[in-house]
Amino acid sequence: MKFRSRNLIAALLAVGLAGTAAACGGSDSGGDADAATQARGEITVWLSNNKEEVAWGKQMVAAWNSAHADQKVTAQEIPTGKSSEEVIGAAITAGNAPCLIFNTSPASVPQFQKQGGLVALDSFSDGKQYIEDRSGKVAEQYKSTDGKYYQLPWKANPVMIFYNKKAFAKAGIDTAKPPLATYDEFLATSRKLVAAKAANFAIWPAPSNEFYQSWFDFYPLFAAETGGKQLVEGGKAQFASDEGKKVANFWRTVYAEKLASQEKYTADAFADGKAAMAIVGPWAIAVYKGKVEWGAVPVPTSAAKPASDIHTFSDAKNVAMYSACKNRGTAWDVLKFATSKEQDGKLLEVSGQMPIRNDVAGAYPEYFTKNPDYKSFADQAARTVEVPNVANSIEIWQTFRDAYSKSVIFGQQDPGAALDGAAQKVDQLAAQS
Repeated sequence: MKFRSRNLIAALLAVGLAGTAAACGGSDSGGDADAATQARGEITVWLSNNKEEVAWGKQMVAAWNSAHADQKVTAQEIPTGKSSEEVIGAAITAGNAPCLIFNTSPASVPQFQKQGGLVALDSFSDGKQYIEDRSGKVAEQYKSTDGKYYQLPWKANPVMIFYNKKAFAKAGIDTAKPPLATYDEFLATSRKLVAAKAANFAIWPAPSNEFYQSWFDFYPLFAAETGGKQLVEGGKAQFASDEGKKVANFWRTVYAEKLASQEKYTADAFADGKAAMAIVGPWAIAVYKGKVEWGAVPVPTSAAKPASDIHTFSDAKNVAMYSACKNRGTAWDVLKFATSKEQDGKLLEVSGQMPIRNDVAGAYPEYFTKNPDYKSFADQAARTVEVPNVANSIEIWQTFRDAYSKSVIFGQQDPGAALDGAAQKVDQLAAQS
């Protein structure tokens, strides 16, 4: 996917090893930290190397600097490495991380916090209030286990089902209101697509074993089926529930009937016409423009829930403040400036990504009037589920993915039994500090 790293697992395992030598906890303590929250002066920030976000970041920094000559912000793209997470982890270990990084993966926050690399934004007098006022009830998902915020929820790409209208028409399927709301409907539609040779496969999620791949097959449907549960809640795995097993069995049927491929496609199967559907976020609208005549609907549930009740995976990237920062007063002011209503609107305009703030559609009515394709994603943004902010986050996801791949994708084990076994391991991992 366009906005996520492909080498997270190796990177975060490396970060984890580095973190064993670092102090535990989220930030400095005592008088030095208190003084730092007031300190002002020059700071450095890192931006994603995505061109739209770089363009947004440059104008944001220029706007800040024009009004704060004594508190200059210098922005640069995250240095090149196997992944941004590996680079960030190394910078934490070296003590030379920038003040702010506008590309912090929620899945990496527990490890960065364990390294002592993050500042609790609650340490600012208005920190907690600002985050919760901006993002509303969604903010709760981004708290760490100590109840503090070490990340500011910034932008989301809520995933939905994209479908190729030409492929659906070829299979004689309604392109305005395709029957995709329930598992039974989705399967019947998928069978028609493949039988009509409208595409090689109905849908083609990545069948590879990287831990994050579950965010784009199992997890969105699990969020929808459960009404918004995370993979782990209250220190316990949730995915071996009846709902989780329904989702797993649905995908097992998809693979067993060869409606999806067990082979990895190295390009974009949807854009290339190899798959008639894809699970993607609003970033894809610009990517598929002129290539695919598409429609979008919420992910399916076992019984047709109304769209207004369906949750999905957020695919968010957030902003964190790093403990190497000395001028934290300026950094906090810059963070609030960069996530103001005005700057969020500019990010939306340039990238199509949804700011994680209350009522995105209501905040920017002119944008959604001019760009109606994005409206359904703005509506969906109010009902998103994040990865759980728990210890051993990456290892938990890898444990789940291993069981899912073996049972669901390749049919080497009963999915229910595989999820039960994985849940026991995940409970142990979540209980560790």
